[in-house]
Amino acid sequence: MATINDNYLKLKAGYLFPEIARRVNAFAETNANAKVIRLGIGDVTEPLPEACRTAMIKAVEDMGNRDDFKGYGPEQGYAWLREKIAKHDFQSRGCDVDASEIFISDGSKCDCGNILDIFGNNNTIAVTDPVYPVYVDTNVMAGHTGDVNEKGEYGGLVYLPISADNNFTAEIPSQKVDLIYLCFPNNPTGATASKEHLKAWVDYARSNGSIIFFDAAYEAFISDPDIPHSIYEIEGARDCAIEFRSFSKNAGFTGTRCALTVVPKTLTGSSADGSSVEIWKLWNRRQSTKFNGVSYIVQRGAEAVYSEEGKAQTKALIDFYMENAKIIREKLTEAGISVYGGVNAPYVWVKTPNSLSSWDFFDKLLHTCNVVGTPGSGFGAAGEGYFRISAFNSRANVEEAMKRITEKFPIT
Repeated sequence: MATINDNYLKLKAGYLFPEIARRVNAFAETNANAKVIRLGIGDVTEPLPEACRTAMIKAVEDMGNRDDFKGYGPEQGYAWLREKIAKHDFQSRGCDVDASEIFISDGSKCDCGNILDIFGNNNTIAVTDPVYPVYVDTNVMAGHTGDVNEKGEYGGLVYLPISADNNFTAEIPSQKVDLIYLCFPNNPTGATASKEHLKAWVDYARSNGSIIFFDAAYEAFISDPDIPHSIYEIEGARDCAIEFRSFSKNAGFTGTRCALTVVPKTLTGSSADGSSVEIWKLWNRRQSTKFNGVSYIVQRGAEAVYSEEGKAQTKALIDFYMENAKIIREKLTEAGISVYGGVNAPYVWVKTPNSLSSWDFFDKLLHTCNVVGTPGSGFGAAGEGYFRISAFNSRANVEEAMKRITEKFPIT
C-alpha cells in the first residue's frame, strides 16, 4: 500500500475557515429564513476595476488571432508587468528592487507555502501568535514541526505573542531563529509596524543570518505616510528578506488570482557544507520546474492596475473597504466593545465582551445576530478572547450587521 505524508496527520482537525463554514451551514439548515451576513473570511465583494476588465477583454481578443496569441509564458512573469511593479510599487518608494527580482504567481497564500521548498528541515522558525494559519500549517505539512499541544502550539516553532499589551507588534526573540514570518499590516489584528520596529527586525536578521518572510498583502490599505509599505524601505533588508504581495485585496483579484514575490539577488542562504547559496537561483529553479506561470489574460489585467484609470479605480476600492472598517470601528466602540486595527488595515480586531471565549462569541453572534466573524483563537493561542471582523463586504451588509450587533449588545 502506498504510504502518505504523516505530517498531514499532525494538523488540527479542521483548517479555521472550513470549520467556520461547517458551523454556519449547520445553523442555516435549521434557520432557513435567517439572513446571515458574513464578515469572517477576507474575501472581496466589489467588482474588478473597469480598467482591469477592459485590459482582460482585450487580452482575450489577443488570444483569438495567430499574431497576438500567447502560449506558455515566462515562469517568472511577463517583463512588462514586472517592470511596472518594480517602478510603481518599489522604486517610487525608494526601494532598490529590480524587475528581474520579481516573480509573478497565482497567490501569496501559495507562495508563502511554496517558499519552504527551497529551505531545509533544520531551520528554527518564528511566527507571531495570533498568526495567519497558512504560515503554521504549511510548515507542519513540510515536516518542520513536532506535534500540537493542548494550546494548539506545534513543537519546533517559536511563538511570539502579540496583544494589546505590546501594541500587537512582536518583541525580538532572545534566541536565534532562522526563518521569521512577519505580516504588516497584520492579518488578523490589523496592526501596523513603524520603520523603527522593522529596522530592529532587519538588524536582528542580519546579525543572526536569518531570513524574514514579509507578507505585505495589505500594504495598499496604509494611509499613514510614516508607515512603511515594504520591508525594502528599511536599509539592509535586501540582505535578509523576501516579500510577498498580492492583487487580491487592493484590486479585487481573489477569484482572478495574481500575486508576486520579491527575492533580491543579494539574498543568500547556507548549504549543508556551509557554502553560501543565492536564494534567487533556487526560487527561480523551483518556479521553472513546478509552475507554468500566470495566464497572459490575468497578467494584462494586473498590468492595468498601474494605468492612471487603474490607479484611481483601485484607490476607490480601497477607500470603499476602509470606510466599511471605519463604520465597524465606530459602531462597535459606541457599543462599548474594545476594538483595534481597522485604520491602516481592512480588519478590525475585537476584544470579546463579557469574558466570552472566541468560539463562544462566534456562536452567540451567529445565533443572536446572524452575523459571522472569525474567532481569534483560530489564529493561535494568544488570539483567545479576541475576534476578527472583516471590512470586505457591501456597505449595506456592513451597516446592517453593525445595527444588529449594537441593538443586541451586550451579547451574553
